[in-house]
Amino acid sequence: MADHPPIESYDELDSTNAEARRRAEAGTAGPVWITAALQTAGRGRRGRAWSTAGGNLAATLLMTTDAPPAEAAQVSFVAALAAADLADTCLGVGAAKLKWPNDVLVYGKKAVGILVESGARADGRLWLAVGIGVNLAHAPTDAERPATALAEHMAAPPPAPLEALKVLAGRFEAWRSLWATQGFAPIARAWTERAHGLGDRCEARLPQRTLAGVAEGLDLDGALRLRLDDGSLERITAGDVFFGGGA
Repeated sequence: MADHPPIESYDELDSTNAEARRRAEAGTAGPVWITAALQTAGRGRRGRAWSTAGGNLAATLLMTTDAPPAEAAQVSFVAALAAADLADTCLGVGAAKLKWPNDVLVYGKKAVGILVESGARADGRLWLAVGIGVNLAHAPTDAERPATALAEHMAAPPPAPLEALKVLAGRFEAWRSLWATQGFAPIARAWTERAHGLGDRCEARLPQRTLAGVAEGLDLDGALRLRLDDGSLERITAGDVFFGGGA
C-alpha cells in the first residue's frame, strides 16, 4: 500500500492548482495528488507565471482540514520540508536549504516553488491546494531570482517527474503526520535546521513597505523574526525576503 494519497497524472492541464480548485469547488475533499507533464498556465506566488518545462515536476495536493486558516497556512512549511527531502534524496544530504516563507534553494539557487491556495467548503472546513513545482531537468532563464535544476548537480539524469512525485508525496505525508499529531513546533525546528540566511542581513518587501534588518528565526506560528536596525523586532507574516546575492 502506498504511504501517500493517490496520484492522478495528466499529459496537460492549464494548472494543477486550478484543477485542484475546480475539484474542491465541486465538492471533492481529497486527499489526492494531481500532476501534469505540461502546464499551459502555471502560476507561482503573487500571480507570477511558473514555467513547467519538459522533465520538470508540477503537482498539487488537494486536501481538506479542520484547522483555522492561519494554522492551515503552516502547510507551506510542511511542503518545503518535503521538497527539500526530495532534493537531498537526489543530491545528498545538505544540498537543499529553506528560505522563508517556502522557497527551496539548491546550492543557493531556487529549485522549488510552492503555492498554497484555500477556500471554504459547504461543511465549514477548508480545502487546501498545495502546489509544488520542482526544477528537475531545467531551470528558467527569466526568473526573478537565480534558479537552478537538480540535473545541473547530478552526474546521472534526474528522476522522471512521476517517480520524483512518489518520493515527494511520501515525505509530505511523513511531515504532515508529524504536524497533525504534534503541532507546528517540530516542523518549525526542522525548518530552522535547514534555514538559509538566519543571522544574515536581508530586505523584507511587504505589500505596503520595505524593511531591512537581520533574520533572527522562525516563530512558532511561522512568522519570520526580523531585527531592525533600530533594535526593534518585526514579525513578518507575508511578503518576500531577499538576502545578499538576490536569493
